[in-house]
Amino acid sequence: MYVLSEEEGALAVKLARMALESRIKSECMRPPPLPPVFDEKRGVFVCVKRHGELRGCIGFPYPMLPLKEAVMEAAVGASTEDPRFQPVMGSELKDIEIEVTILTPPERLNASPGERPEKIEIGRHGLIVKGWGRSGLLLPQVATEYQWNAGTFLDHTCMKAGLPAGCWKEDRVEVLTFEGQIFHE
Repeated sequence: MYVLSEEEGALAVKLARMALESRIKSECMRPPPLPPVFDEKRGVFVCVKRHGELRGCIGFPYPMLPLKEAVMEAAVGASTEDPRFQPVMGSELKDIEIEVTILTPPERLNASPGERPEKIEIGRHGLIVKGWGRSGLLLPQVATEYQWNAGTFLDHTCMKAGLPAGCWKEDRVEVLTFEGQIFHE
């Protein structure tokens, strides 16, 4: 899979900022000319922070949309639709920082439940846990930010799915990994 350059990553962040601000200000947005990689289907998450604190984070774990559309939709979603937070207000825009994570396609972690922690690389892998009709996702940078080990990372991903910590130790719970390129303002 093509790895974005720093310049392309900066464009992704700029595009996210434009989409977020256009939505909050109720303005029409015209995306700038973008390199061909923005036409490729990619998974992406956009996180919005204010003074370093999470203010919203939404995305697409699977490559379902062209990158430019995924970035714009995720940015709007992170700022207005994350159910954990009130929508971002216009008065907050000057304090908002944007982070865009471009994802590799998720792959099943091929390991027995007891071996799962040894197969996860903190700082490299993001996780998806699926079980009992629920799923939860945590980006690769989350484990690094909180200084979690692999077992704690798995536990928190289970809890993000609304499942009990430790459920990753069960055969009927599926664990997937992915990687992400992180770009921020």
